[in-house]
Amino acid sequence: MAKWLLVDGYNMAFRAFYGMPELTRADGFPTGALHGWVKTMWRLQDQEKPDAMVVFFDLGGSQDRLALHPEYKAQRKETPEPLEKQIPVIKELTRAMGLVGVELDGVESDDLLAAQARLLADAGHDVLIVSADKDFAQCVDGRIRILLPPPTANPKLGWRTLDPAGVVEKFGVPPAQIAEYLALIGDTSDNIPGINGVGPKTAVKWFAEFQTLEGIIAHAAELKPERFREVVAREAGKLRMNLKLTTLRAESPLPPVVPGEPATAALFQLLESLEMKSSLAEARTRYTGQKELF
Repeated sequence: MAKWLLVDGYNMAFRAFYGMPELTRADGFPTGALHGWVKTMWRLQDQEKPDAMVVFFDLGGSQDRLALHPEYKAQRKETPEPLEKQIPVIKELTRAMGLVGVELDGVESDDLLAAQARLLADAGHDVLIVSADKDFAQCVDGRIRILLPPPTANPKLGWRTLDPAGVVEKFGVPPAQIAEYLALIGDTSDNIPGINGVGPKTAVKWFAEFQTLEGIIAHAAELKPERFREVVAREAGKLRMNLKLTTLRAESPLPPVVPGEPATAALFQLLESLEMKSSLAEARTRYTGQKELF
């Protein structure tokens, strides 16, 4: 069967933005993230040699999660204006490169990506999820793995792959417990409050002893340290709500994705209009086999 790369679009767009200098076109339009985006997508194709590669973007908020928790992701800062300007162009480039660009209003891209990963895996394909978002660890199984980009604090680590054993090594719990683990300790990036004072070490210990979040709640009177016993029992409702927030969709609201084909003429024109000369030269070589002559 085929090897698919499913890319977390906004996660990688932010990395492209912060990983590049502040480049601009002659008229002042920012292009740093665009340069980083194109180079990253090509590097992934060269490195992983997938049969198909698809990028997922957010189009609107997660309506079901906001209904449960109106403060969901409320603490996140506004997207920097230079990146905000480049996002529509990143989407144009993505589609012109043949990487589709999947999005659905009111549904988070994480849910779209996770559900498609499961569809593909169930059909017998191998899937690599390209993202630094820890939520995707819950999707990992025999056919789905995560491709982690190099950490900004330590880029020498390079790209790393997380399989089920890697998830346990990184988090202390297997993929099946990741959503419950995040519900318990909280997820500051999504503004999901866990049990105050419960960190990863305590959570891992409780899951080893009681297996599930419901098991931990049911045995609240036995928890150690003892100071958490009353708190866990009192906040059982919040923990169950958290689990709904941290669990990614199992079923896709969209049909199975279909691989795209590069629109080379549109891509060349777009790169030329953006004054991305080196990327244009590489694109001509990649998609037509013709080298630019200077």
